[in-house]
Amino acid sequence: MSDLIEGGPKLPQERRLITEIPGPRSRELQTRKTAAVAQGVGTVLPIYAAAAGGGVVVDVDGNSLIDFGSGIAVTTVGNSAPAVVAAVSNQLNAFTHTCFMVTPYEGYLQVAEALNRITPGSHDKRTALFNSGAEAVENAVKIARSYTRKQAVVAFDHAYHGRTNLTMAMTAKNQPYKNGFGPFASEVYRAPVSYPFRDSGVDGPAAAQRAIEVIEKQVGAENLAAVVIEPIQGEGGFVVPAPGFLPALAAWCQANGVVFIADEVQTGFARTGDLFACDHEGVVPDLIVTAKGIAGGLPLSAVTGRAEIMDAPHVGGLGGTYGGNPLACAAALAVLDLIETDDLSGRARELGRLLTDRFEALQASDARIGDVRGRGAMIAVELVEPGTHTPDADLTRRIAAAAHARGLIVLTCGTYGNVLRFLPPLAISDELLTEGLDLLDSVFKELT
Repeated sequence: MSDLIEGGPKLPQERRLITEIPGPRSRELQTRKTAAVAQGVGTVLPIYAAAAGGGVVVDVDGNSLIDFGSGIAVTTVGNSAPAVVAAVSNQLNAFTHTCFMVTPYEGYLQVAEALNRITPGSHDKRTALFNSGAEAVENAVKIARSYTRKQAVVAFDHAYHGRTNLTMAMTAKNQPYKNGFGPFASEVYRAPVSYPFRDSGVDGPAAAQRAIEVIEKQVGAENLAAVVIEPIQGEGGFVVPAPGFLPALAAWCQANGVVFIADEVQTGFARTGDLFACDHEGVVPDLIVTAKGIAGGLPLSAVTGRAEIMDAPHVGGLGGTYGGNPLACAAALAVLDLIETDDLSGRARELGRLLTDRFEALQASDARIGDVRGRGAMIAVELVEPGTHTPDADLTRRIAAAAHARGLIVLTCGTYGNVLRFLPPLAISDELLTEGLDLLDSVFKELT
């Protein structure tokens, strides 16, 4: 993993606390944030970063924190991986922008060609590049509507797809994403997802049939342009559908002329131990949406899919000033090369085993851990009142806060606010991961 850690000189891969968390310099900057930045822009942990690499983030007070968040699954190859830095630096010295829609450049083509090659399915594909996951999801819906000449879109319970007007409509969780921001885009409908921990033994095919019945009764295939689903739900709680759910849903879409869109913004690019989460069950989506881990922290997203669907919009109907920015494309090509040459899918599986083994061992002695789930380096722990399925959001907040104070960056999620999610960089060492897990173990024991 040394190739993924910031070079010249490399950051020490250690947890180091010099001040309280947050320290005085971070608190000073947080005061400036309050005076300068809209209050709607929140922060999980108000430590201000000065450097990051491998599996650590170093703040302006000199504290070095273990990173179990990866900027929400973005810095998969670590912050400032040398190969990514070199690729971006080379492009920076050439040019930073021309707008692909004005004077195109080869980097955009190379990223599109790579995505056409590595995304699920061997069919003829096309790709369009954008800036954010939400923007890509919105464009996927535009493409599906253009192709089918239908309007309705189905999303799922616990879904998160973004913060634009359309993607807020598709997102299930009200607070903080939707509250007070309506009215939202029309022709968006919601179906039940497979949530094994809360499904009382409903298997994947049965859960799919339940969803299909809702879709057929409330929407109708004749009106439906697309079904949009995260193969593993992210903000909704790292919900992994029961086996058979996704294939059955995809098969129904294919049989009924509905575009099946996989939102792999958080699950893509080796995060789940497969290159894409759809690969786990051999699901081939019509369109796949990617972002986050694609470019090592630079803003880039994509929609990739069947050529006949992607080519449906008229010339000029897709695009954007910054979409496929040259620097982001250079970073993406370096990231994709690292994923392949360093077998980061295999590394994600290794990390997943370490995380799952530790949390399952803890679960055996702590009834507050209702469920341990996920794939690869995308693992979650759902916290409940002991012996029940009742969510315990307060405990979740307290554990996260205690971990932060001890120098470990962890994130929460879930519709009920009761899920701890773990997204370590694939560049993290086993030693650093183990130290973070030991710290969490002690936090659970202290907060009894």
